[in-house]
Amino acid sequence: MKNTIAVMDLGTNTFHLLIAAGSAIEPEILFKTTDPVKLGEGGINKGIIQQVAFERGVRAMQQFHEQILKFDVQKTRAIATSALRSASNGQDFIDEVKAKTGIDIETINGDEEAGFIYKGVKAGGCLNDKNALIMDIGGGSIEFILGSENGILWKQSFEIGAARLMDKFHQIDPITPEAINELKAYLENKLADLFNAMKSYRIDYLIGSSGAFDTFAEVIEGDKGNPFDVKKIKKYTFNIDELISTTDHLIISSHNQRASNKNIVPIRVDMIVVSSITTRFIMQKFNISRVMLSTNSLKEGVVADMLG
Repeated sequence: MKNTIAVMDLGTNTFHLLIAAGSAIEPEILFKTTDPVKLGEGGINKGIIQQVAFERGVRAMQQFHEQILKFDVQKTRAIATSALRSASNGQDFIDEVKAKTGIDIETINGDEEAGFIYKGVKAGGCLNDKNALIMDIGGGSIEFILGSENGILWKQSFEIGAARLMDKFHQIDPITPEAINELKAYLENKLADLFNAMKSYRIDYLIGSSGAFDTFAEVIEGDKGNPFDVKKIKKYTFNIDELISTTDHLIISSHNQRASNKNIVPIRVDMIVVSSITTRFIMQKFNISRVMLSTNSLKEGVVADMLG
């Protein structure tokens, strides 16, 4: 019998289910799905999951449970991150999912989240013996991990994810120059620990873990008319001029322009603006001229851990 496992990554914007079997080095993906539950919608900065979002999340978990039964999964992990970590009714959600599906949701802290992201990126083959700064822009938090294939040198999670930033700064569309400046000042203040830590290290390149970086690659390749599917690759190296041009365009674009771009998934149509500003802020802050995408992230890190 195969060692079949299921990993659920329950993020602020999106719930992911990955069913796999085999070894940590080359797992066989049996099933993979994503549900844009928008758990943080309307309540991310208020510390509560709104009722409509709560119900969407429970329905998604019931659908995940059906797939877990279908594939005769032996071992399951459901990992909750920023939204459930910080919501006053997060435990109510966990209890209701347990009652309706039998799935035990574990809430991990930001440090553990960053550790799993590192394992996922490493499993995707993006790391070498040089120092890379890994950046994972989630809806509720952003994780930064400095490391190489030899291990982690420093990591930290910051509760300033794209859904939180959009709620605070992207009130008018297109986003105003004043709001962009306020957002950058906010990042300067909130990321002080990152800037202090990086004074001791050299950063050779930036790795964007999934999410917004998937969209950057899809938009770049789509604009060139190239067939491109992030589900079929593990890594992608950006042409830096194309990345700068694309993020510049996304920052000044309107909602309608972004929504009409088939290379931007609906869940990211608006959050891609603050994600672009944040990415460019980090690139400029550390004078980064080499950027890679790792399509692996937290869930692949948990898979590697479970099959390892």
